[in-house]
Amino acid sequence: MADPVNLDAIDRRILALLEQDARRTVADISAHVALSPAPVKRRIDRLEREGVIRGYTTIIDHGKLGSSIQAWVEIRLAGEADADEVIGQFHRIPEIDATYTVAGDTDAIVMIRVDDAGHLKQAVNSLRRIRDVRGTKTLMVLEAWSRARS
Repeated sequence: MADPVNLDAIDRRILALLEQDARRTVADISAHVALSPAPVKRRIDRLEREGVIRGYTTIIDHGKLGSSIQAWVEIRLAGEADADEVIGQFHRIPEIDATYTVAGDTDAIVMIRVDDAGHLKQAVNSLRRIRDVRGTKTLMVLEAWSRARS
């Protein structure tokens, strides 16, 4: 894990504003943090350079694209499994949006986005066919909220 970056209250406010809207202009941010645009731009550049800001993203309404079902799948691996190797295989499954290695009874969690229940079954079965996957538990999302996306 990398050393934490030292941030002040203005840096944290800039990050919060960008989380709310990554397309926010430097001028708009500067008005919210009571600095002129030039120092705000320098701070954003520093946050990018130091890896605090890793990128910018677009939030998509997947329901309008047909991929309206989201599910989390808990995965248990064989005791001798190389977790990095197995999880690397998960990345080949196009329905998987994210993977997380976790501690506890579950070894990994993946987030899947699919079109319907049959598509979900197909994606989960793809996971189950991977060598060293010993079990899965699927949790279908009924509704979602995210602080960063509200």
